[in-house]
Amino acid sequence: MFPYFIMLIFCGIPLFFMELSFGQFASQGCLGVWRISPMFKGVGYGMMVVSTYIGIYYNVVICIAFYYFFSSMTHVLPWAYCNNPWNTRDCAGVLDASNLTNGSRPATLPSNLSHLLNHSLQRTSPSEEYWRLYVLKLSDDIGNFGEVRLPLLGCLGVSWVVVFLCLIRGVKSSGKVVYFTATFPYVVLTILFVRGVTLEGAFTGIMYYLTPQWDKILEAKVWGDAASQIFYSLGCAWGGLITMASYNKFHNNCYRDSVIISITNCATSVYAGFVIFSILGFMASHLGVDVSRVADHGPGLAFVAYPEALTLLPISPLWSLLFFFMLILLGLGTQFCLLETLVTAIVDEVGNEWILRKKTYVTLGVAVAGFLLGIPLTSQAGIYWLLLMDNYAASFSLVVISCIMCVAIMYIYGHRNYFQDIQMMLGFPPPLFFQICWRFVSPAIIFLQAQVHRRLPQNPLHFGSLPERNVLLHQLPQRGGVPKHDPPAPPSPARTYKPQVRVREVPRVRRQRSPSLAPLGPPSPKPHPCSAAGPLSWDCPVQNRHSLARSSARLLANSYAAGPEARQWEPAP
Repeated sequence: MFPYFIMLIFCGIPLFFMELSFGQFASQGCLGVWRISPMFKGVGYGMMVVSTYIGIYYNVVICIAFYYFFSSMTHVLPWAYCNNPWNTRDCAGVLDASNLTNGSRPATLPSNLSHLLNHSLQRTSPSEEYWRLYVLKLSDDIGNFGEVRLPLLGCLGVSWVVVFLCLIRGVKSSGKVVYFTATFPYVVLTILFVRGVTLEGAFTGIMYYLTPQWDKILEAKVWGDAASQIFYSLGCAWGGLITMASYNKFHNNCYRDSVIISITNCATSVYAGFVIFSILGFMASHLGVDVSRVADHGPGLAFVAYPEALTLLPISPLWSLLFFFMLILLGLGTQFCLLETLVTAIVDEVGNEWILRKKTYVTLGVAVAGFLLGIPLTSQAGIYWLLLMDNYAASFSLVVISCIMCVAIMYIYGHRNYFQDIQMMLGFPPPLFFQICWRFVSPAIIFLQAQVHRRLPQNPLHFGSLPERNVLLHQLPQRGGVPKHDPPAPPSPARTYKPQVRVREVPRVRRQRSPSLAPLGPPSPKPHPCSAAGPLSWDCPVQNRHSLARSSARLLANSYAAGPEARQWEPAP
């Protein structure tokens, strides 16, 4: 947990504030903001690629949560016992199947079953067999797609329909839905926490969660995982922070928002850890094994270990409904941001009047494309591809994108320019701590992490008989290159091309506002019909943000063409 908080303080919160202020000042999405330095527009495209990857497989996770939610609407959870048609002879549940008829729970496990659970290498839990043999019908090879699981396909369609309906009017509709999806999970977490800490063995699980393993503090992989977790948890480098901040009023205090949201987000993660490990501690106590034997990560924790632990609770279907409903709400909140990021980037990039009026059709098109691209992930080999995308496409690439963005803003656009922009927008410059982190600390930490990660031995995922070199192709978006092979032959002199770049030397002059338009001051004598609170009226209603941003770009271009004496910020008439 120590590396987690270090990365939060020196990388997470500073870069979170940078993205919020960046998007709020420009009032553009993850592509439009790079008008400050068009050569780095590829960073915006990288954010779109990451958001596309995550949006495709994240909704598949939501559809599986929908499936478990619907399956929990029964008197007995289908993964509680080993008497189902899909169970094998190796299945050994933590409950005595003979008590199914009277509904009682054994206080202690029978000696033969306890021995089987603790010492048999062939033991598989009923929740694991339900996950592998019934929900997924897992194939034996990543290349063997088998059939599309129709129940999962139907749940995938439901999840995409819900996401589209919540975003049918853009941030106007999603903003209202988020009030529920962001607050109700706290209610469910609190209910599960109160129930979890009252169970036998909960203290053991919580102590396992809080006890640091100091022998791993110097391992580079631990720090790399902490960085990836911080960036993934806060949403840095997804493009979503820039997109959502672009809809803020120009003088909104994004500094306050960034600190509060970052701390609340990470505190929620820690709080959820108490909820999870209190239940896992109870399960370990029930089985008579160490907590590390029942703890898992990834899909195995959400759909195998924790559901199995819920079967030990009285009225287990109720707790299962609450748990998976919470997962659905958390996933939908993230999916809203991902889809809005892609839609806003497309609308900003095209920028004509038709696409501004027909934004709903763009949202529908992106949702349909996401559904079609997610169909292979609902096949019998879909979970293999989901894990590949999760491990390689959208993990450490977030760290690299954030580093490039930080360097581009601080050293290409200029740190003095950016600090003055923030002072113009907020009325005060960024605190000294953030200035130091943006210029030196955060890029240095991320760069060292990238160098160490590049030299770490890679452990590629092996799925059946698929050759390792094909699996490694999925690392390209993350590792920024191809696996090392023999260098290609040099091009022929007749086919050698030289870059032709026209460079026009123009002295850099800081954009200044007219003295009559001091930041946060009184409105100009000639106010804009929309508002005159900010430069170029960037705090207008949401529906006018695109045309105003284009007007500001044209004004800036005209001012540089007219000469230094005309380079003053003036509101549009």
